[in-house]
Amino acid sequence: MQTLIKNGIVVDTEPQPVVIGRADVRIEDGRIAEVGPGLAAADGTEVIDASGHIVMPGFVDTHRHTWQAAIRATMGDVTFGGYLERVLGRLAPAFRPEDVHAGNLAGALECLDAGVTTLLDWSHIQLTPEHTDAAVAALRASGIRAVLGYCHGGQLSDLARETRRVHDAHFSSPGLVSMVMAAFGPEIAPEEHALAELEIARELGLPVTAHLGGHSPDSATRGLAFLESRGFLTPGTTFVHANHYSDEQLKVIAGAGGGVSVSPVDEMTLGIGYPVTGRAQAAGMPVSFSADTVTCAPGDMFSLMRTAYTLERGRPDGAGTGFTTRDALRMATIDGARVAGLADVTGSLRPGKQADLVLLGTDSLGLAAAYDPIAAIVLNADTSAVDTVLVGGRVVKRDGRLVGQDVPAALDAVAAAARRVTAALA
Repeated sequence: MQTLIKNGIVVDTEPQPVVIGRADVRIEDGRIAEVGPGLAAADGTEVIDASGHIVMPGFVDTHRHTWQAAIRATMGDVTFGGYLERVLGRLAPAFRPEDVHAGNLAGALECLDAGVTTLLDWSHIQLTPEHTDAAVAALRASGIRAVLGYCHGGQLSDLARETRRVHDAHFSSPGLVSMVMAAFGPEIAPEEHALAELEIARELGLPVTAHLGGHSPDSATRGLAFLESRGFLTPGTTFVHANHYSDEQLKVIAGAGGGVSVSPVDEMTLGIGYPVTGRAQAAGMPVSFSADTVTCAPGDMFSLMRTAYTLERGRPDGAGTGFTTRDALRMATIDGARVAGLADVTGSLRPGKQADLVLLGTDSLGLAAAYDPIAAIVLNADTSAVDTVLVGGRVVKRDGRLVGQDVPAALDAVAAAARRVTAALA
């Protein structure tokens, strides 16, 4: 099957964001086959007219607690301690498997609606095997490209067995949804728990994503030493909220092949620390963005890029003025794919990659007459510009509306889950 996206303003992101200009994108069997001007449509080709649109790779979010779409805006004006107490201490235990399914489905559809085509679902709502199965089922039902970050929520004695079950039951063969280990340790969980997580991840060949460096400089130093001394500072490890590492420690992480996931909005509003965006980039590692949680942050990449860009350019030491809109767009796309372990799959328009694409309409007063499309994406665009979205060559949003989904039913389900779960706050 062939699809031809015609006559768009094409923006690629690898190795660096660049405006190709007026061009076409040919898709064959779900993959990008060719990018260039004047491509001809063979018989039977579906043609998508991209006139008046920017054509670009889909966004990649590398750390989102997707189930929390069912408790949106419950944590405004709180600190990180308040978030832990209310979300993990009071709200999470109230979730049934069906509530997890409703939150994950609505959260994943929210991503697609906003042009996020790849999502790492950092899922720490695994209260029972049924909760896990519901989370995976919702990701698959949404049609998004997803990585389940499995974070075991039960007894330590069950961790290895249940992680193997999830891996074998849901991820024994390649598909649109894959798996990594979302580890509590070594800064949050006891050492014994952290070792068990890392050992089963190594056994199953799973990359690790963990909240590392977001608590204090002392905690960051202890956690990094733990990984180094036990041989777990390995390529592909994602450091979430890595704000408290020194520049030298960031270079150590970069040298080991690690990457970071920056949540610029809630890192500032929850008091986690000043985002590490520019310092991590200077250390030589891939830097990515994440919404983290819609309990206290926006769920779209436009807001995240703009916040990260503004905070970096406005660093008190003046060191961030060299940070560019191209840096922000790269982090939201190809660098996000690198951090998620999917750089050979998505994140750019390289031929052979999966056709995960977004068409942004420019026919609005907020985007009209934009001189630089990349600056416009980062500084001017918002979710209203997301006209068409493809995942693996399949159209999941067309003419501003999600397709192939019963969106009213998804909204009803997440609203019902929200009413029930948030009763715990009364």
